[in-house]
Amino acid sequence: MYKEVNQLIIYRNFDREGILHELAAVCETYESGDYNKKELVAKIYEQMNCLLDVATRYGFDKNLWHNYIAYSLVTDENPFSIVCEKHGKREGSVLAFALSDFENIYRLFHYDFSKMEQALGISCFQIIEQYQAIQKKERSYNKSVSEKVRALSEKLETAKDAQDFLVYVTDFYKSYGVGKFGLNKAFRIKKKDQDVVLAPILNTDMVKLDDLIGYEIQKQKLIDNTKAFVEGKKSNNVLLTGDSGTGKSTSIKAILNEFYDQGLRMIEIYKHQFQDLSTVIEKIKDRNYRFIIYMDDLSFEEFEIEYKYLKAIIEGGLETKPDNVLIYATSNRRHLIRETWGDRNDGTSNEELHRSETMQEKLSLVNRFGVTISYSKPDQKEYFNIVTSLAKRYPDITLTEQEICMEANKWELSHGGMSGRTAQQFINYLAGKYGVRDDN
Repeated sequence: MYKEVNQLIIYRNFDREGILHELAAVCETYESGDYNKKELVAKIYEQMNCLLDVATRYGFDKNLWHNYIAYSLVTDENPFSIVCEKHGKREGSVLAFALSDFENIYRLFHYDFSKMEQALGISCFQIIEQYQAIQKKERSYNKSVSEKVRALSEKLETAKDAQDFLVYVTDFYKSYGVGKFGLNKAFRIKKKDQDVVLAPILNTDMVKLDDLIGYEIQKQKLIDNTKAFVEGKKSNNVLLTGDSGTGKSTSIKAILNEFYDQGLRMIEIYKHQFQDLSTVIEKIKDRNYRFIIYMDDLSFEEFEIEYKYLKAIIEGGLETKPDNVLIYATSNRRHLIRETWGDRNDGTSNEELHRSETMQEKLSLVNRFGVTISYSKPDQKEYFNIVTSLAKRYPDITLTEQEICMEANKWELSHGGMSGRTAQQFINYLAGKYGVRDDN
């Protein structure tokens, strides 16, 4: 095994978790014949623990070794895999290096651990190659990654040689992409030392647009703009404004689920991170995906200046925003930035002569969103419609529509007024009261 690992060129760093390299070192020690049996077994068990940890994280099953090799291949971002992400397999000198690597990876994929197992008196490799995972709830592991990796793993098992191996993997790259962007829907920004890192959000909300009752015009505007964006057509940055709890954030999450399989990805960012926006865009501008940079509950107090970073990125900086990036934001404030009466009057303060210019600077941020979609609070009729529609999803709730509306009316009086969020919270309460479980 260590010989195959040492001969890798393009995929030299594809072992993200380090399990393959550690086991290769174990195999090298074993083949040398100069080893302490207990120490070698302990090293193997340590890597088995790491492999089981990865398997649990991603819901792997059956042959965990094959799953792990497949996972390592689809998460390795190298010049070859990134080119294949855009164009599929391409002819050229690099293809010879890639085929050489796949010959070694093919042998690693089918590596026979049985002789080492017999010599050391262990059976862990046999177990992981015929693993039966415990059934888990979808939210306890990354289902999206799991399904793709396991499907590729099973396909690789049918490969007759390294050439087939290469074709199956490059086809995967073209269909789904490579690395964290290929496998995950959404990301958040983290700082690692001084570097800006896009960390995957492993379990995103699986909400759909149909789950949001009402607001059909608003949803259609959002769909039309996003559809144009993922198809490479002209599209606009979008600002969703309106009352709290009306479904603005839900609409954004649903849009991600709607267009994920068409190459849409989402990056969530908070206003204290706006100074990193240009770095984030630099990292994603050449990738074969469409990215929405998402800002939830966006607003600024009078003393906050982070909006200046946002203005420059949206429109106004020297560098043009890439075609594969849009900005979607939600806000409970129509103008985003807090205004005072003093902003509306010139000459009322000794500190600044032209207050109206200050106000125009603040309002210009909203104008840089090409589409503004307004979500208003529902009236009583709309609120009751939301409540009764949600209740129909739970057959265990046996109240009549009239009884549900009466109870919903009592609920909203003490829970923040009429809104989609209040309606959902009321139905959650009612479902719990009637014994509905989370996994139903």
